[in-house]
Amino acid sequence: MPLPDSLFWERKDATGVEHALIDARNGLYARGTVLVVKPIAYTCRYELRTDPAWASAHLDVTTEGAGWTRSVRLELAARRWRVVTAEQGDLDAVLSAAGHARAGLPGIEDPDQLFGVHDVDLGGSPLTNTLPIRRLELLKAEVNVSHRISAALVLVPSLEVMQVDQIYTPLDNGRVRYASETFSADLTVDDDGFVVDYPGLAKQITS
Repeated sequence: MPLPDSLFWERKDATGVEHALIDARNGLYARGTVLVVKPIAYTCRYELRTDPAWASAHLDVTTEGAGWTRSVRLELAARRWRVVTAEQGDLDAVLSAAGHARAGLPGIEDPDQLFGVHDVDLGGSPLTNTLPIRRLELLKAEVNVSHRISAALVLVPSLEVMQVDQIYTPLDNGRVRYASETFSADLTVDDDGFVVDYPGLAKQITS
């Protein structure tokens, strides 16, 4: 099914791009492709769906490189997350040959650790920062008041899943501060809450 809108980002942290086709008329439905060469060359494809209130309901991700492929699916049912994974080839061998640390296993050992999570966060993708911004209506919220969320972070290319705490703080002039335990960045977003500039990570490109 063709989707009505398109977003395109150029990565700043590595040679790479992300292209997302989206429908944001009733929550968010998106299909996207990420091409990156860090830490190794790989392609990441994802499908994302939220409910009408922008709470995450489904994320399906596949990463693929020379000699390996991995997939993970997160699906919310009866307030609990179900996580299904698959793997072919040997990502660890490719990472080791390139001088990088081994990857974690795809998925999460105990999906109940994700209980109470309302947002998914695909590592390196500025699209998923929009989810809490819209769900919490941060562009209409009082500035400089922080909102702590629990998110399901999907690392790429390993597709390891972990629960993380994150803080979003609306600022002025279309900016939202995103912070985790070890990192913070002031995101510039458009009127719909989509990231225009993520310092150090990605910048939206328009035609």
